[in-house]
Amino acid sequence: MANQLPIPVVVNGAGGKMGREVVKAVAQAEDMMLLGAVDRNPEYMGKDVGEVAGCGPLEVPIINDLQGTLGMAVQEKQPGVMVDFTHPSSVYENTRAAIAYGIRPVVGTTGLSPQQINELAEFSEKASIGCVIVPNFSIGMVLLQQAAISASQYFDHVEIIERHHNQKADAPSGTAIQTAQMLAELGKTYNVPAVKETEKLSGARGTQIHEGIRIHSLRLPGSIAHQEVIFGAPGQVYTLRHDTSDRACYMPGVLLAIRKVLQLKTTIYGLEKLL
Repeated sequence: MANQLPIPVVVNGAGGKMGREVVKAVAQAEDMMLLGAVDRNPEYMGKDVGEVAGCGPLEVPIINDLQGTLGMAVQEKQPGVMVDFTHPSSVYENTRAAIAYGIRPVVGTTGLSPQQINELAEFSEKASIGCVIVPNFSIGMVLLQQAAISASQYFDHVEIIERHHNQKADAPSGTAIQTAQMLAELGKTYNVPAVKETEKLSGARGTQIHEGIRIHSLRLPGSIAHQEVIFGAPGQVYTLRHDTSDRACYMPGVLLAIRKVLQLKTTIYGLEKLL
């Protein structure tokens, strides 16, 4: 990397919990350059993003102008990357804007619908601009999902419980939905009912998603991100669980995606496809 220009990176949602971690990780990466920091929170406007992130001054002010920042990134000699950790209501437009400017999006914001993901994939392919959408950047979660796929060969009953902090805007989590999708793609139906079920209170059995799989969402302060995939069979229960205690655990996956997205000309969904 010594003879290569650093990758210009724009962090969208730079003042948020995940955004701050990304700022620190990019600032410490020798092959990257933090070019811009965008956030809508008026509390952070004009402040040095390094001071907000707690890693010392970086001489990059936080502004509320994504389009202008993307335009600035276009001027760089090396193709730029936008890392988005914002809000489900804005992530689709943010990602389209980045692709339109020729900036490669790395999207960690969840809440995109399947239709929106398909539209972004078509848009990025037409533009020959790489795009990476990752519900969960943790290597441990990738390993859990791989273990769940292996277990599904031997268990016909499975439910998913995900727990996040109470500031998470969307439910179920993108990770839980992705896990259910991966299990459903194996071509079997799960949880064939033994009796006719009746919910005395709507939602008591969670949300039924692909191929009979149910997801239960918890939102509690003190949590970061946690998921259990619970398999059941006569006489046994097999539980796979992943817990995060620090958002820094996601940063190796984020940095990997920033490096890999430059090599792509279409959209990739899921960190496991980059490993």
